[in-house]
Amino acid sequence: MWKRLFDIMMCEMLIIRRNHIYWLCMVVFPLLTVVFFTSLLDEGLPQEMPVAVVDLDNTSTSRSLIQRLDAFQTSKVVAHYPSEAEARHAMQRNEIYGFLYIPKGTTDNLLAGRQPKISFYYTYTTLSAGSMVMKDLKTISTLGSAAVGQATLRAKGATDGQIQTALQPITVDLHQIANPWTNYNVYLTTMLVPGLILLFVSLVSAYSLGNEIKFDTSKEWVAMADGNIVLALIGKFLPQLLIYLAVVYSYQWYVFFHLGFPHLGHPVMLALIGLMQVLAAQGFGIFVFGLMPSLRMSMSVCSLWGVLSFSMCGAAFPLMAMDAPLQTLSWLFPLRHYFMLYQICVFNGYPLLEAWFHFVALGAFMLLPWFVLKNIKNAMLNYVYIP
Repeated sequence: MWKRLFDIMMCEMLIIRRNHIYWLCMVVFPLLTVVFFTSLLDEGLPQEMPVAVVDLDNTSTSRSLIQRLDAFQTSKVVAHYPSEAEARHAMQRNEIYGFLYIPKGTTDNLLAGRQPKISFYYTYTTLSAGSMVMKDLKTISTLGSAAVGQATLRAKGATDGQIQTALQPITVDLHQIANPWTNYNVYLTTMLVPGLILLFVSLVSAYSLGNEIKFDTSKEWVAMADGNIVLALIGKFLPQLLIYLAVVYSYQWYVFFHLGFPHLGHPVMLALIGLMQVLAAQGFGIFVFGLMPSLRMSMSVCSLWGVLSFSMCGAAFPLMAMDAPLQTLSWLFPLRHYFMLYQICVFNGYPLLEAWFHFVALGAFMLLPWFVLKNIKNAMLNYVYIP
């Protein structure tokens, strides 16, 4: 049995070496996604997003507000427009993400206590850019009224403590747990890259089995295992497992130890989650091929399921805010369980016992091929490839 297993593994390694698609999908593309996303989000947050100003007041107070807006890290004043219409057209042409409108007489009305109005406009075509520009513009509006109120109270002889109490009666003590920098790289890369790796693993698993039928080598493959389909599958997918583990562990070392992404989990926990991630994706790909032993159909289902998992894992949109049927459906996606294991055991450092259900779910995905072993063996011995 061990000699048969070794021979199947060597045969599979020869297939991997000769077929460039394996190397592209197993090594090159996963590593490129790691470099791409970590480089794209290297700054953590978008920097110096273009905004504009319509300053019809043109006083020292309004210019001070504009200078403060330009000093923000995420916003940069790139243009001054003479009218609100021109600024709005520039925003519609995607030249700016928002603009601050200061009408004429703002400073005089402030000093006279007549409560003037300043406006800010921002686009939500791009959700993240719009929300951050909105935050900066809203902060500037608040700072403008506070600055005038501070000057007025100081002129009346109020102390600094009285001024602070009048301007900000309640002080907010804000604590952002685990990701205090609001770093997009920390929470996007750790979801997108594993999700893409899961997609590649399931696709290559279905592709490997479909190729045996396509190139008419399936009978020879089963014969090498003496008709034992379990031995044939282990011998075929064990080399792929080792290659994927090398890629996954390289990714984990790069983001958690080289780039210093926050993590409270032990390295053994990282290794265990990486192993379960690959095994679950392989089990899912083999199971899909067993349900529909067609190269085209099985890869299509794996692609669809992998793409949907980015929405159903709960990273981009909270799962608890989805409808009840979608919440139930989310349990059928391996990425959902990987993401929860990562959040609970790595990001927050809780013991595995707190996430036992998601660990068991990944184990269930790993064991799914047991239910389609008969179908896979029948396909390998009797099916003929139809383009």
